[in-house]
Amino acid sequence: MGELLLELFSEEIPARMQGRAAEDLKRLVTERLARACLTFDAAESYVTPRRLTLVVDGLPAGQPDVTEEKKGPRVGAPEQAVQGFLKSAGLASLDQCEQRDTGKGVFWFAVAQRKGQATAAVLPGLITEAVMALPWPKSMRWAGHAIRWVRPLHGIVAMLDGMVLDGHLPLGGGQAITFGTATCGHRFLHPEAISVTGFADYRTKLYDAKVMLDPADRRAAVRAQSDSLAAAEGLTIRPDEALLEEVTGLVEWPVVLMGQIDRGFMELPPEVLITSMRAHQKYFSLLDKVGGLAPRFLVVSNMETADRGQTIVAGNERVLRARLSDAKFFWDQDRKTKLEARVPALNDIVFHAKLGTVADKVRRVQELAAALAPSVPGADPDRVRRAALLAKADLTTGVVGEFPELQGVMGRYYALGEGEESAVADAIAEHYAPLGPNDRCPTAPLSVAVALADKIDTLVGFFGIDEKPTGSKDPYALRRAALGVIRLIIENKLRLPLGPIFAEAGRLLTEQKSAIGDYFKPDELMEFFADRLKVALKEQGVRHDLVSAVFALGGEDDLVRLLARVDALKAFLESDDGANLLTAYKRAGNIVRIEEKKDKTRYDGGINRTLLRAPEEQALAAGLAEAGEASRRSLAAEDFTGAMAALSRLRRPIDTFFDEVTVNSDEVDLRANRLRLLSQIRATLGGVADFSKIEG
Repeated sequence: MGELLLELFSEEIPARMQGRAAEDLKRLVTERLARACLTFDAAESYVTPRRLTLVVDGLPAGQPDVTEEKKGPRVGAPEQAVQGFLKSAGLASLDQCEQRDTGKGVFWFAVAQRKGQATAAVLPGLITEAVMALPWPKSMRWAGHAIRWVRPLHGIVAMLDGMVLDGHLPLGGGQAITFGTATCGHRFLHPEAISVTGFADYRTKLYDAKVMLDPADRRAAVRAQSDSLAAAEGLTIRPDEALLEEVTGLVEWPVVLMGQIDRGFMELPPEVLITSMRAHQKYFSLLDKVGGLAPRFLVVSNMETADRGQTIVAGNERVLRARLSDAKFFWDQDRKTKLEARVPALNDIVFHAKLGTVADKVRRVQELAAALAPSVPGADPDRVRRAALLAKADLTTGVVGEFPELQGVMGRYYALGEGEESAVADAIAEHYAPLGPNDRCPTAPLSVAVALADKIDTLVGFFGIDEKPTGSKDPYALRRAALGVIRLIIENKLRLPLGPIFAEAGRLLTEQKSAIGDYFKPDELMEFFADRLKVALKEQGVRHDLVSAVFALGGEDDLVRLLARVDALKAFLESDDGANLLTAYKRAGNIVRIEEKKDKTRYDGGINRTLLRAPEEQALAAGLAEAGEASRRSLAAEDFTGAMAALSRLRRPIDTFFDEVTVNSDEVDLRANRLRLLSQIRATLGGVADFSKIEG
């Protein structure tokens, strides 16, 4: 069985594109192998900054022979039909065809044997097609070539069992890259050409030429070297898996070095130091024994040097010194102007052309946060207003201009420096949270109130100007905002009706004469929240149909109460009584629906008790009345478990009714009354949830 080795050697591939490109290359080649009827045992792809590599093991020597059949016209068909069939099959006469009785008559069949090609003959075209089909997020042309690729391609290794494949990749203009057996090692440490005979030889020779082919090996090397250097200084590495993944894609031969941060810069907020090192320089931060930021950093170099990296470290320290000097300048300048004095400058920042400036948004958030305060235990309206007023002020500072990801964080530092209450300062820092499912959710009252107001204002505003998410597109991150609102309410157990809050947010937008118009429909926004709630609860193992069953009742905009009802419904349906009642509900519903369609009338009126003849229908009518009243009382008291318990008492009378009573009686009035009784089953259970939405 054969081994295919494919390497695409190029200029540096951006780190963020490497993992997807390796998977795409494997997918594109293996899909085409399958279409060519070439089986294989295993396929694995690898990527470094300068090469995409694929190895496929267990390929056959050639394609299997294939018998192709084509059905033609019936024997005795007109000559024109026969000649058309022969032409389409590439045959000269019917002597080359055979007759078959298909059970529907005797037909002509053209049978051709197609001999499979050698694998080595099939692979070149297949590889070229796959390489040209690689989907890059961004691509480029170079040197006047017609081909587009992520970066200029320099060479292609394409071998089957150690023998080069006879193929090439056309570049346009009569130029091409011919398949070969030679690659190159590390750009600086071993730039000479390397001839290889197979994957094992290829991987070994690359390692000798200072190239770690497997990203997992490079990642492990960075982690091991970093841990060793940090431990030698009594420090630990600040966890950053995303940065580790990125630097793994920047080097072929990782060499981790440690540098120093000038003591004078340690006065800066730790977030400024960390962000500057991470975002601009791709450095790892280090922590001391008490968890504080240490005056050290780790840089992952792609070089080995005779001086053990001293020159590299010195150069990186010099660059970092310049970066941090700028940051310190902004930090010192920013503190000369108070946050409150910066608020008017927000009038110069447009939030959205149809929704006004950031200053307009701040004024709306102030009012909305104050309206929310009574629903957030411990949230004083005046302090909430103060926090909302200052929440966006740091957008005009130099540090946030340099590091936008620190908005809110820097506002907290400035507020504390100006003597603001710690709760107000924390609310400034936390009002953007939670930013995602893994982000910490605020719990402090002021933070919760301002965060809710900010997100709800955004949601109502963009729904109001018809900028709703569509498909996979969500340019204003409204799905994330809705999930943030849901988490803030649920995790803090807030009894907050969303309907009136949406209405208040809409009123504030209208008062500011924003472009919000007829597009804003509160019910539509509630449906959006229902979908987001299903997503949030799915991760907790809650069935989406149960959420739909409760939402379908309408008028439920208290998420805490809704979840309590969903939990009770879930527990109820997991019991024997609940499962049986669900079956009975669907049976009753199906009978009533069929008969209503047949009779062209509705059977949802009241029951005529004088027509309740059978003891079983009398017992069912009494049970429905009793269970309905008990469940209504329990629902009013928000005792949803009690409401389900009341319904469970209906199991026996419903089962007995279906066993003993004939619904479709010959007596018209009796039949109609029994159908109305079945309709009462739907109505009684429907007061707790819409059971028609429940699957199973």
